[in-house]
Amino acid sequence: MKIDRVELYHVAMPLIYPWKTAYGEDEAIHAVLCRLSSGSVDAWGESAPFAAPCYSPEWAGGAFAVSRDWLAPALIGQSLDSGQELQDRLAVYKGNPFAKAAFDTAWWSLQSRITNIPLHRLLGATRDQVVVGADFGVMDSVDDLLASVAEAIEAGFPRVKLKFRPGWDLPMLRRVRETFPDGVFHIDCNSGYTLADQELFEQVDELGLAMIEQPLQHDDLLDHARLQQEIETPICLDETIVSVHRTRQAIQLGACGWVNVKPGRVGGLTNALAIHDVCRDAGIPCWVGGMLESATGAAACVALAMLDNFTYPADIFPSARFYHEDLSDPPLSLVPDERGHPCAVAYQALPDPVPERLQRLALQQATFA
Repeated sequence: MKIDRVELYHVAMPLIYPWKTAYGEDEAIHAVLCRLSSGSVDAWGESAPFAAPCYSPEWAGGAFAVSRDWLAPALIGQSLDSGQELQDRLAVYKGNPFAKAAFDTAWWSLQSRITNIPLHRLLGATRDQVVVGADFGVMDSVDDLLASVAEAIEAGFPRVKLKFRPGWDLPMLRRVRETFPDGVFHIDCNSGYTLADQELFEQVDELGLAMIEQPLQHDDLLDHARLQQEIETPICLDETIVSVHRTRQAIQLGACGWVNVKPGRVGGLTNALAIHDVCRDAGIPCWVGGMLESATGAAACVALAMLDNFTYPADIFPSARFYHEDLSDPPLSLVPDERGHPCAVAYQALPDPVPERLQRLALQQATFA
């Protein structure tokens, strides 16, 4: 396909309530949306690196600037017949996976529309829905958390993820485990600790978690490998996994037992698919996470999560969990899983942003033709 037109938007989507993690607090999700056009067909992609470079070195304002000044000019007018061709075209610009992801996801969505093949089928999926888990950030009190976890378990969510940071760590986790001794839980540390906290994780090791997600520095492999040697609970790498190459290194070093794949963090669906295959071939199971994207970006995560080696319930949420009104329409919603519990998400094509909402929430925009 030839890329005839590129539109870029930097948006700020207000949350119903702040999202609190080990690296800070967000009251709105900042994302970059990309619209690619080829002939009379167009499609959207989304990447949400957040407002500040706290989750990763990227942030939405910077991703928009890189996209506007370098990536979009490199693609406009080019014929791109695969996601890998797009990646190769952008490879001269080092790093910046979140910025590249918006273009890559838009290319896959555009290819889906041109060929009239559902996106999850283009990626190689055979399932039509994916089971999701419950996820809780730092709350005002442990009692509030326990009440929310009880509701999630009652609703039938197959696992619960808990944010874990200094001041909201082992005492909180022990209360949860005491209250729900048979629940499937894992913790997400968002790089909040160092190898000096090994004793803490040895105590966590006694609580029977499914995994410990990204306990150490966001770009570390060696210390994670050392920690994994000392504890039985599998380590899941998230922020560290930014490329196919980094994934191979992590597996070779024994730095993880799981990999969380977020299309935005790894540069788009092309790289996410390759990481899935590398992990599958190495016997490392994966699962899909999201960045609180609008329904446009979340739908891409849903399509990806239907691949066979994504075996743990995904971190994909209905729009109503975080937004009074989603940027895109239709919004993402939960459907019954095979047990009849409303804990799954069905495939849907990536929806377009609603023009009025897009203009209202846009902080910056640019067009290339």
